[in-house]
This record gives sequence, C-alpha cells and structure tokens, in this order.
Amino acid sequence: MPELPEVETVANGVHARIHGQIVLSVWTSNKPQTFKSPPEEIAEVLTGSRVERVHRVGKTIVCDLRGSGKNSQFLVHLGMTGRLLVSEAEVPLPPHTHAVLGLSGGKELRFVDARRFGRLSVVSEVEEGYAGPGTEPLTIPLEEFVALFRGRKTAIKAALLNQSLLHGVGNIYADESLFRAGIKPKRQAGRLTRAELARLREALISVLTHAISLGGSSVSDYVDADGVRGFFQLEHKVYMRTGEPCVVCKAPIKKIVVGGRSTHFCSTCQK
Repeated sequence: MPELPEVETVANGVHARIHGQIVLSVWTSNKPQTFKSPPEEIAEVLTGSRVERVHRVGKTIVCDLRGSGKNSQFLVHLGMTGRLLVSEAEVPLPPHTHAVLGLSGGKELRFVDARRFGRLSVVSEVEEGYAGPGTEPLTIPLEEFVALFRGRKTAIKAALLNQSLLHGVGNIYADESLFRAGIKPKRQAGRLTRAELARLREALISVLTHAISLGGSSVSDYVDADGVRGFFQLEHKVYMRTGEPCVVCKAPIKKIVVGGRSTHFCSTCQK
C-alpha cells in the first residue's frame, strides 16, 4: 500500500499539472467498493469546481475545490493498487479505470484501481478541511512525539503503524526508520527512553524526506502522476531484504511478524 512518500509524490505531481483548472465533466464506473460518497454526489460537487490545491494529509490525497462560492474537497485514498494519473484525453483509458475528470486544460485526471481497495469521496462546504486521523510525522515537535508513545505497552513497530498516532507511516518506512535509529521493532513503545525516541523521530523524518525526494518506493503497483515508478526501494536497508547481509555489520537481515505485519530488522545493529 502506498505510504506517505508515495502519496506525497502523487499529490505534488497532480497539483503541478492541474491546479487552477476547472472540472468540466466527471465520469465514474459505479463499481462497488470504490466510492465512499455516492458517484452522483461526487459528480455534482466536482463539476464546475476549480482545483485550488492538491496536497497530502496522512495517506489521503486532498483536492481543495472552489465552486459556486463554496469550498469543498475531493478525497482520494489509493488503497493497495490505486493510481491517480494525469493523461491526455486521447490516450486510451487503462483497464480498471473508475473515475475520469475532464479538465479545462484539455487533460484528464484518472483514478485507476485494479483491486478496488481505494476510496473516492467528497466533502461539501468545507470550513477547516480534512485533518486526517493522527499527527503529521514530518512536522511533529519532539515533545509531542515523545508524548505519543508514553505509557504504551504495544511494540514500537505496531505503534508507528497506528494511524491515529502518526498518519501516513506504513510498513516500509517504519522498518527503515527503526533500523536507522538502532531500535528493535518488538521493544515496548512506552519503555523507550527520550533519547531513543528523539533518535527515532529524526530517523523517521530523514527517511520520509529522502524517500519523497526519490519519488517513493515502487515495490508493487505504485507509480506517480505520470505513471513513473519511484526509486527509494533501491536504498532500502532492511525492508524485504530477509537473509541478505546488513549494510552495516553484514549479519543476515531477519524477518518476524509484529502486529500482524511482516517486519525486517538487523538483530545486531538494532537494540
């Protein structure tokens, strides 16, 4: 499933290509599971609206809209295989296309999702806007970060994946950040020292920022707004490297399950 860097990359790419344009038409496939808002409501809210901004909140792509004197938002969650592509109108629709927005600039914004775990919805007459379920990991202050895990008995890996704490962090970047911070994924979150949590916060911000600069990780179906794959997977230190030598100490990378998720770590470098 695309995580924060992948969603950020898509949102930035879509914004650069469509912001300021008017949605002239909306087509939806009406397939089940894809729509959190009724397709007819999505079409009503979007048609005639101007795309003011496209940005990321957690793992959700948020399109801020302005139309008929009202502010609204179009929310896109990519799920496992969702793609949000900006294409020329004459380019044939890819299989599994579930929504097409015709834009005043002549191009189309297309939502493609083979497995239909992605979700599309709209929010009308927005005041404060979509805030997401948790705190933004790229900007969270140290004291707030430390407070999130205070007293928690769950494993730190599971805590990092809890979207009500930090939204946007998923399996790849939790593993990579814990490795860089030198912390074993099964350690109890509430027992980490302030110094360890400070190290983890720095590692998390560094990993996420670097991954964004490389367009995210393409380990499955992920591509950006132009259909281009990311490159951060070439710099994974532990994720999906089971049995391969650690880049630091050469010990084999191990794989366990934490909180129901496959977890990769170095038993020598992480304490």
